[in-house]
Amino acid sequence: MANVPVQRMSQLMAKTLRDDPADAEVLSHKLLVRAGYVRRTAAGIWSWLPLGKRVLANVERIVREEMDAIGAQEVLLPALLPREPYEATARWDEYGQELFRLQDRKGGDYLLGPTHEEIFTLLVKDQASSYKDLPVILYQIQHKYRDEARPRAGILRGREFLMKDSYSFDTEDEGLARSYALHREAYQKIFARLGLDYRICAATAGAMGGSKSEEFLAPAEAGEDTFADCPNCDFAANTEAITYALKPVDATDVPAAEDIPTPDTPTIETLAASLGVPASATLKNLLVKVDGEIVAVGVPGDREVDLDKVEAHFAPAVVELVTEADFATRPDLVRGYVGPQGLDKVTYIADPRVAPGTSWITGANKPGTHTKNVVAGRDFEVDSHVDVVVVQEGDPCPKCGTGLVLDRAIEIGHIFQLGRKYTDALKLDVLGQNGKPVRVTMGSYGVGVSRAVAALAEQTADDKGLCWPKEVAPADVHVVAAGKALQTELALDISGKLAAAGVRVLVDDRPGVSPGVKFTDSELIGVPQILVAGRRAADGVVELKDRRTGEREELTVEEAVARLTA
Repeated sequence: MANVPVQRMSQLMAKTLRDDPADAEVLSHKLLVRAGYVRRTAAGIWSWLPLGKRVLANVERIVREEMDAIGAQEVLLPALLPREPYEATARWDEYGQELFRLQDRKGGDYLLGPTHEEIFTLLVKDQASSYKDLPVILYQIQHKYRDEARPRAGILRGREFLMKDSYSFDTEDEGLARSYALHREAYQKIFARLGLDYRICAATAGAMGGSKSEEFLAPAEAGEDTFADCPNCDFAANTEAITYALKPVDATDVPAAEDIPTPDTPTIETLAASLGVPASATLKNLLVKVDGEIVAVGVPGDREVDLDKVEAHFAPAVVELVTEADFATRPDLVRGYVGPQGLDKVTYIADPRVAPGTSWITGANKPGTHTKNVVAGRDFEVDSHVDVVVVQEGDPCPKCGTGLVLDRAIEIGHIFQLGRKYTDALKLDVLGQNGKPVRVTMGSYGVGVSRAVAALAEQTADDKGLCWPKEVAPADVHVVAAGKALQTELALDISGKLAAAGVRVLVDDRPGVSPGVKFTDSELIGVPQILVAGRRAADGVVELKDRRTGEREELTVEEAVARLTA
């Protein structure tokens, strides 16, 4: 193996900290700052110090190797992008406030790229003219930008982040399916090599569009995504992507709808208590505005409306809750007593649990009055059924019916079958085998490279500090010189021998630093193996410690070198 330079901590541009940063909320933020891996430059903007850059580069290397293995070709596109392609796909407006927009000195509009579907499409349009030029998979590892309203959790949710984004281009849907499968398999290899615990979950396509989408989620308390896992079958999905089949019931024996006086019951809780019925027997109707038009959302009274799902259903339209001013302009909508029966000029969507034939107690559209025996499909019509409730622990698995288990997770990868959304907008055609134009179909695939570093920190750290898997660690062994001249001399000597054999070495040779601080820092920094030149240095004996298990063993210098170079 090639000789690699020894990194001496006496020369390292990194300072460890004893205390957590005041603004740190999650474990990875605390430890990456304390261990000298990153430093905050501004809100959501981070600088990577030498140790952090090594870990980041190792993640990049693994991602690059697995992408190259499926035949993908690496390119590098600009981060500063023109407005026009994003206007053609409507994303200039659809991205909303998260898009960094700017102007040059001549007043030309630009953006900082959040993703590059448009630009890759135009690149292929310029380079490919025939079906013989496809299929092709292109990728880059590049910084992306999103103007987060509240950057938080350190590098988990920043305004600038490093990402691998790749794009497949095929002439047929079957080819897209193959490209998607290649990426899915490559991602499994990437995350296995990184040492991440992850789940592949069905997901929504969101603003990206497309027909199929899956997320790779790393379970962690710091995660912002909630996913559902079935303990009985292989079902797993982001809660935003869980859908249930519509199951109509027979309402033949349900009596006619009947108004009942219910004074002072404007909430589901007060209504259920007044009538002595479970909240699940009532129908909750939430009013929202979609691009200014009022829409009612119906769910069982014991469930909450997931506004993210409502927004996803109506995207890219703007969804907001109705206000007192809105009620003032619509006297037919009685706050706290709205029911779907008799609603005028209001679109009504409902959760699949509000299936045809189901009977409810709901508002009568009159103050202090509700109506019982209100049957979906008989007394009111649903314009569209949409899964809009907040998923709860124990909800039935859509596949086998077993109660679902919910967990928090960090999104580390996402793959999409985009289809022709972008190639239609940008008119990407190639000549087919019959000499006629063929519209190209696309896939889009992302890995959060910098986010993977934080996810690893969240999953592998312990009460002493970071604890990196070998393949991403900033070094293979952390050599600690306990302090005396003889110990430092031995530490540097063994470090040189290890480096000559191709072992990546971080050696703590800092003068004037106590052994206790050095030992604490070695655990905080989290290199897999810690080698201490301590009290038996004069005998040529060192102590080898496994950072993860804590197991210790005394070895001669020769034995230690042989063990670490095996």
